[in-house]
Amino acid sequence: MKKNPTKQKVIDAASSLFFQKGFHGTSVRDIAEKASVNVSLISYYFKGKQGLLEYAVTNYYEEYLKTLEEAIEEADSLTPLKKLNVLIFTIIQYKQRNHQLTCFIQRELSLDSVFVREMAVTYLAKENHYIRHTFLNAIGGQVKGDTRHYLLMQLKGMLITPYILHSEWKEQVIGDYSHQIFVKKYVNTIQQWINFITEKGISAEKNMSNIIADEKTWRIGD
Repeated sequence: MKKNPTKQKVIDAASSLFFQKGFHGTSVRDIAEKASVNVSLISYYFKGKQGLLEYAVTNYYEEYLKTLEEAIEEADSLTPLKKLNVLIFTIIQYKQRNHQLTCFIQRELSLDSVFVREMAVTYLAKENHYIRHTFLNAIGGQVKGDTRHYLLMQLKGMLITPYILHSEWKEQVIGDYSHQIFVKKYVNTIQQWINFITEKGISAEKNMSNIIADEKTWRIGD
């Protein structure tokens, strides 16, 4: 299905302004001026600013989940570890391609609101399922117990950190080419971490057990 170029121009303008000024700091007139369209056109397409937000976020997540599903399906014949690597690349590439809207959404998700709860019930639950299932299959039985869940938490943190702390990267990521370089380097860093925990998983588990045992000894001695 072909995208409406005028509609997309409004969404791009809104994404940029929401990213820079926040949802409440952006007016419909601001969006219309940036998109070079009439204010009435935004009302016609989206029924106002709230409708525009809901459309942009819904469109973002539906396309995102479709992209993840296709990547997982195409990687079905690969080993679990390679399948995880494909998923990670797909996630970061999509988020970086939609950088400003991703940053805005991640910022909003840190707040407790009706918007957040609706996202959690629908799209975020599905995203979490894909990441969790693929990750746990990749690490297999090398890591057990609570450590598996802590590592999953760390992975999910790495997948959203660049978009929560986007100010840390703003001088390094300018223009399409630098976005591509960032994707390549950042994905490679995450993959190195995965290789480390899968290769060293058993040793890490033993080390954690030793730390806990040492702490218990220290507390008893105290």
